[in-house]
Order: sequence, then structure tokens, then C-alpha cells
Amino acid sequence: MNSVGLSPLALFLQAGVVGKGVMALLFLVSVWGWALILQIWLSARRLFTAVRAARRDEDAVLLAGILDAGVRAQAVRVATESHADRRWRSGESMTRAARALLLEAEGGLPSLAAISSTAPFVGLFGTVWGIMSSFASIADAHDTSLAVVAPGIAEALAAAAIGLAAAIPASVGYNRLSAVFSRVSADLDCLVQERADRLAGAAAPQAVKDAA
Repeated sequence: MNSVGLSPLALFLQAGVVGKGVMALLFLVSVWGWALILQIWLSARRLFTAVRAARRDEDAVLLAGILDAGVRAQAVRVATESHADRRWRSGESMTRAARALLLEAEGGLPSLAAISSTAPFVGLFGTVWGIMSSFASIADAHDTSLAVVAPGIAEALAAAAIGLAAAIPASVGYNRLSAVFSRVSADLDCLVQERADRLAGAAAPQAVKDAA
């Protein structure tokens, strides 16, 4: 009787070529998913901290591009435009810069969503293949004892488990990080509106002076 180890390494070593390929792929995908979660979380944290600092009028190097965009927009035709026009133009410029920064920070989210949606199906493929291997073993041995079917069943269940182990953290991470970025996006919008009002108000006296 061939014993079937229950450790992940034993299950991997006892699997067939296809089973090993599926398990190795899912393991790499799982590592990639955790790396994405860490990377995106760090990006979200830096951006969230920078936005909060900027709203407190503290230095925020990460957001310098957004604020510079608003200043550059105010430098164009200040004397010929109303307060509302100046506010709209600077707000639009900063909004575009903020969106670009936000898209860069959350760039790994689509990959995380892909992992959460595809990993279970890759594991399911490994499960089906393991069950097929069990039936093939029964046909070859003309025996339906547990010793014959156990290796294939173990391979099938291991593939399913690894697929879920890769998909569940990716799914939870995607949902959680999406919520974090929604909050960051709302804070960015507030920051843009505040700075647009401030820049438009600061430009008004200069516009009056230039008109005179």
C-alpha cells in the first residue's frame, strides 16, 4: 500500500506532472497576489497620508504635481476671467493630475481581481484532473480500494485547496483596498476643491489690479 502524505510538500511530490504544474502555478499566483496586496496597500497608505497632510496645509511632496497643476492653470489669462472661471480651470487641472496619481497608485487592483476570479477555476482544473487520474488508476489496477484511488483524490483536493488559498486573500484584499481607494478618492476631491477655491480667491485681487 502506498501511503499518501498530508503535508503540502508530500502532496506535491506525489502528484502527477499536470498536478504538479497546476500546484506550482497556483503557488506562484498566490505569492504574486500577496505581493500585490502589500504593494497596493503601501501605495494607498502613502497617498492617504499625503492627502491628509495637504489638507492640514503641511508639505506633501507626493501631491506636488496636483498643486502645481492648479497654480499653472491660474497663471493663464487671470485678468480676463471671472472668479468662477478661474476656479473651474484650476479645479479641472488639479482633478486630472489627481486622477493620474490615483490610477498609478491603484494600478495593481485589476490584477488582484483577475487572481481572485481565475485561481478557483485553475484549482478546479487540477481537481478534475486528479479525479480522472483516480479513475485511470482503477482501470489499470482493476481494483477500487482506497490505496488505488487515494493519490489521485489527494491531488484533486490539494489543487482545489491551493486554488482557494490563492483566490480568497486576493478577493478580500481587492474589496478592502477598493474601499480604501474610494475614501482616498473622496479626500482627493475635497482637497482639489479646497485648493481651487483658495487659488481662485488669491488670484482675484491680482486680476483686479491688472484690469486697473
